[in-house]
Amino acid sequence: MNPLTKQVVRHKAPAILVLISTIAFAVSPFVTPGFGGFSAGQFPVPQIDPPVQPIGYTFAIWGVIYLWLIVGAIFGVLRAGDDPNWRAMQWPLTISLIIGCFWIAAANYAPILATVMILIMAATAIVAMLRAGDKQPWMQVRPVALYAGWLTAASGLAIGVMLGGYAIFTPQVAAILCLISVLLFALAVQSQRPREWGYPAAIVWALIGVIAANLPTSNWPVIVLAVLGVAALMLRAILSVMKEKIS
Repeated sequence: MNPLTKQVVRHKAPAILVLISTIAFAVSPFVTPGFGGFSAGQFPVPQIDPPVQPIGYTFAIWGVIYLWLIVGAIFGVLRAGDDPNWRAMQWPLTISLIIGCFWIAAANYAPILATVMILIMAATAIVAMLRAGDKQPWMQVRPVALYAGWLTAASGLAIGVMLGGYAIFTPQVAAILCLISVLLFALAVQSQRPREWGYPAAIVWALIGVIAANLPTSNWPVIVLAVLGVAALMLRAILSVMKEKIS
């Protein structure tokens, strides 16, 4: 390998690592037993349809996240391997994706470990989103923002199920506490990058899933709280877009 080629590879190495990690992350569901949520028998207090859990079809968003992250990672290697606007986000994103490769396996056997893992995944994904540059947002920050937003919601789900499963709170109280915590945290993160709508969009989608899951039982406290969360996140996003157009 000549010196010039070595230099190119060295500069692109972080972007290549992001691509490899992204592909491994997307493939991981196909090489594990699969995961359809924590099973009731994994906890001292069985959790059957906990109110904090969104309806099943909302998890289809993972297909969009996987595909979009892969496309963005390929673009990053081919077009922006050593662009500083990309490099700042690559290491935290890689950490999140590598942990994600093992998350399903952990969730099937060790819910507490899986909860810790998804919190780290969410934290590093959010750091990556906040560090991402403004160039090529559809290929750079937006897929990462969607990923970070869904992980934020999923972290609240995991904690809520854990709180109910270990009898720290009733499932209803756990759902309400976790929804409030997720909303406050999400609004704080959103305020750091108010123009990026990918992050709140994923959380809004999760909240719609929570509303749909709780409608058959008329669980109005959880439904109303989720509706308020949707309204707050959407209102902030709309106001940010309007402010940008005015300025």
